[in-house]
Amino acid sequence: MIRMFKTIAAVIVVIGAGLAPAFAESPLHSLRTADQNRGWEGVGRLNFGETGFCTAAMITADVVLTAAHCLYDPDTGDRINAEDIEFQAGLRLGRAEAYRGIRRVVIHPDYDFSDQTRLNRVGSDLALLELDRPVRLGHVRPFRTQVRVEAGQTVQVVSYGRDRADAPSRESECTILARDDEILVLSCEVEFGSSGAPVFAVYEDEIRIVSVISAKARWEGQDVSLAAVMEGELDALIGEFARTPAFGPVGKRVVAGGSTNGVQDTASR
Repeated sequence: MIRMFKTIAAVIVVIGAGLAPAFAESPLHSLRTADQNRGWEGVGRLNFGETGFCTAAMITADVVLTAAHCLYDPDTGDRINAEDIEFQAGLRLGRAEAYRGIRRVVIHPDYDFSDQTRLNRVGSDLALLELDRPVRLGHVRPFRTQVRVEAGQTVQVVSYGRDRADAPSRESECTILARDDEILVLSCEVEFGSSGAPVFAVYEDEIRIVSVISAKARWEGQDVSLAAVMEGELDALIGEFARTPAFGPVGKRVVAGGSTNGVQDTASR
């Protein structure tokens, strides 16, 4: 059950990652050149056949983090087959740094796509996807995670979205407006396709992922975005990942913490 502070109880969640924003001037900056995108190549577009896309980010060479709701067909409620998903790392102007299929999809154990109260789903709207092959390119680096953040803290988001699907966009300064035990309320601008986009904060002079975008909402008369508080929830997701078997091309079982996964090591306390 979500234990919301009174200030967050006024949040009205709208569909997916949101309606078109009402900002007079967008704070987003398109990363259309190699120089602009340097350091962000581990963020990529997660394509679902011809049906749409979300955003995801690498946390190891072969595991990406995204929003759980991205892995469901919004019309039928069915899980999307892994073979119909492709991760395109650092996609810019029709070309990605790496193209990878998906070998395994692991949803947060508490996530329930069928829950019609959308706010109830935000706190566990997290998923890990194992790539079919690691991305071992020196300039495409995974991001570490740091889960503790507070209201008032400055964060940034790198995402794809409707009308800007061909290159990532970065919002370098937005704010955590409020938080409770499960939900972050952010001033960050999001759009359809931004679901799963990494929320970054600086920790010990390093950019780290602190959450992923879940939904667009209205809060106290302004457009906001919502993301999960990852304290404890990332551990629960990693535990689920470790318990879920994966099979390679010749049926070899791989578990988290082995030579290719090591997901446990990405979370810093």
